[in-house]
Amino acid sequence: MIHRRLFLTTAAAAMLWPGAAQAQGAAPGIRSLLVTATRQATQRLGQRDGFFGDSIVRIPLPGMLNTAQRRLQPIGLSGPLDDLELRMNRAAEAVMPQARDLVINAIRSMTINDGLDILRGSDTAATQYLRGRTETSLTGLLRPPMETTLASSGAYSALDSAAGLVDSQSGMSQLFGRSRNARSTARDFRGEVTDFAVEKALDGVFHYVGEEERGLRSNPAGRTRDILRGLFGQ
Repeated sequence: MIHRRLFLTTAAAAMLWPGAAQAQGAAPGIRSLLVTATRQATQRLGQRDGFFGDSIVRIPLPGMLNTAQRRLQPIGLSGPLDDLELRMNRAAEAVMPQARDLVINAIRSMTINDGLDILRGSDTAATQYLRGRTETSLTGLLRPPMETTLASSGAYSALDSAAGLVDSQSGMSQLFGRSRNARSTARDFRGEVTDFAVEKALDGVFHYVGEEERGLRSNPAGRTRDILRGLFGQ
């Protein structure tokens, strides 16, 4: 509630100030909106099945692992690959507290020069601004905790089993271009799985930060309602 009040108050006040001061005055409100949206989004995604049970953000297997999974599912042999997919999603759910802190730190350190353009922009303009300026750095920062969480969730162990299954199936090794053993297959895919899990976890976070922003914009409350409707073009 405090964050929402700060956002509403600073957004309304920004309309009263000219030029650069107006844009600077909007910045605290934008940061407040994004912090609130990030907390709500990561809380949602951090629950059990926050990723795995949500068809919008559920993380599939990457590349050839996904191809193998789809080929094996109709004949009932995709169990280890299905288990790997589940564990990847569980890892993404478990890493949400770290993701929340990283995103909030990025928000608080952002210099927002286009405050009024963001406030008057699309329903997810602040989220798009945040993503454009932080995604690369967040990817690097989130990789170590994701790697740790994938290991503790059993995803890497599941990858060993999945690689053995893929290599043992007649014709499946052709997916990888040459004959391989399970250990080398798992080792080669570990980095791909980790990078993919980080990418998709952040996709999920930004998706629901945007949804939360849209909700905050569409339901301004209190005495600033009419001012904010004009500011947002509503």
